[in-house]
Amino acid sequence: MTATELRQLTLAKAIRLITDKKISARELTETVLSRIEALNPQTLAFITVMNAESADAHRLPLQGIPVSVKDLYDTKGVRTTAGSKIFAERIPEDDATAVKRLKDAGAMIVGKTNLHEFAFGLTTINPHFGTARNPWDPQRICGGSSGGSACAVALGMGLASLGSDTGGSIRIPASLCGIVGLKPTYGRVSLRGLVPLSWSMDHAGPMTRTVEDAAILMEIISGFDPLDPYCRNVPVPRYTEALTGNLKGIRVGVATTYFNERLAAPVELAIQTALSSLEKLGAEIVRVEVPGTSIHRAAWLQIASPEAYSYHELRLQKYAALYGADVRGRLEAGRVLLSIDYVRAQRTRMLLKQQCRQLFDSIDVLVTPTVPIPAPRIEDLHKPWGDGAETALAALARFTRFFNVVGLPAISIPCGFSSEGLPIGMQIAGKAFDESTVLQVAHAYEQDAKWFQRSPAI
Repeated sequence: MTATELRQLTLAKAIRLITDKKISARELTETVLSRIEALNPQTLAFITVMNAESADAHRLPLQGIPVSVKDLYDTKGVRTTAGSKIFAERIPEDDATAVKRLKDAGAMIVGKTNLHEFAFGLTTINPHFGTARNPWDPQRICGGSSGGSACAVALGMGLASLGSDTGGSIRIPASLCGIVGLKPTYGRVSLRGLVPLSWSMDHAGPMTRTVEDAAILMEIISGFDPLDPYCRNVPVPRYTEALTGNLKGIRVGVATTYFNERLAAPVELAIQTALSSLEKLGAEIVRVEVPGTSIHRAAWLQIASPEAYSYHELRLQKYAALYGADVRGRLEAGRVLLSIDYVRAQRTRMLLKQQCRQLFDSIDVLVTPTVPIPAPRIEDLHKPWGDGAETALAALARFTRFFNVVGLPAISIPCGFSSEGLPIGMQIAGKAFDESTVLQVAHAYEQDAKWFQRSPAI
C-alpha cells in the first residue's frame, strides 16, 4: 500500500478490504507503523508509539485496524502522560473504558497522540513533548488540545483516533487539519480512565477522515458505563443507519448573531456555500437566535477553572515548576475564583440548557463555522488576526465552547479550503443524544461536497 493510498483510506473501506481478504490487518498495521516512523519526527503527532504486532481479528467490528488515542486515555501497561512531565512515567493498571471497547472490537492501538499539556490549551504547543505540526503547513498550529490525533488521522498515521473535548478540543483541531471530529452529548461516551480537565464539561469522541468512520466508532465507544458516574444510561442507536443522504424535511438553523460575526473571508464564503448545498440537498434553512452567546464564555471559565484547579491542587503545591508556564497560569487562576461564582455559573448553565431545548423545538440541527479563521502561524497566535483586537489564539474556541457548556452533540467536518490551501470546518450541532441527525446532515453534505478526498501532500 502506497502513502497516497494510505492517506485516502477510510476506516469503513479498510474494514471491507480486510473482510474481502484484499489486505490483512497485519499488513495494514505494519504500513501505518512505518508511516509513523517516517513522519513523526517532523510532525510530533505521537508521544508514545506502541509497536506491538497486529493479529488479524476477523468477525470483530474493527478487525485489527490500527487506530490511536489521545495520551490522556489510560492504556494498561503503557504510559499515559497527559502531555505533562509530571505524568511522564505514569503507567495505568487498566484501560479507559473507551479504549477497552476499541480493543474488544478488534482495534489495534498503535500509539498515544500528542496534546496540549493536561488538555488545557488550544494549540498543542507542548513544552515537554514538542509542538505538533499542522499537516497542511508545518509552520502553523494543528489546534488543540487533541492536535496530535488530528494530525495523525490527516496523514494516515492510523485510520482514526480518540480525542477529548472540553471547549473545542476535538472540533478545533479537526477543523484546522481538515478531518472529522465529533463531540458527543455529555454522558454518551464514558469518561472513566481519562485524565480530567473539567469533569462536568469533558467529552470523549472520535476523530476520523469521514462521517461514516465517526459513526462506526460511535457505535463501539458509546453506551452506559456503571463505573462512570457521569455516563447516562441511554440506548445507543445504529448510527450508520442514519447515513441515508436524505435531508428532505430537515430544519437547519442558522444563527442571526454571534456565530456569523467576525469571520475571515474564506471561512464566511465556505460556510455560505455549504449552506446553499444543504438547501439544494433538501434541507430547510431557518434563521434563529441562539440564547446565551454573550454569557457562555464567562460561565465556561467560572466552571472549568475551579474544576481543573481542584484536580491539580496538590500537584501544584509540590511540582509547580514542572508544569508548562501557560498551563500553570491557567490552573492557578482557578484558585482565586469564588465558590459563589461557580454556583452562579452552574445555574446559568442549567438555564442555557433549558433555553437550548426550546431552540431545538424549531430546528433539527444548528450550523455554524467551527473556527472563524484558518490555522494561524505559530508566531502569529498572539497577534490580532483581522481589523479588531481579537488575537488568533482567542478566536479559536469562540464558536465551540458554547456546546460544552450546554452539553449538546456537535461535529466538525471540512467545508472548503482557503486560497493558501488551508482547511475550513463547518460545525453541526444537534439535540441532546441525537447524534444520529447530526451525523445524517454531516454525511449528506460530505458526500455531496467530497472535501474528504483532498489530503495533505506529505
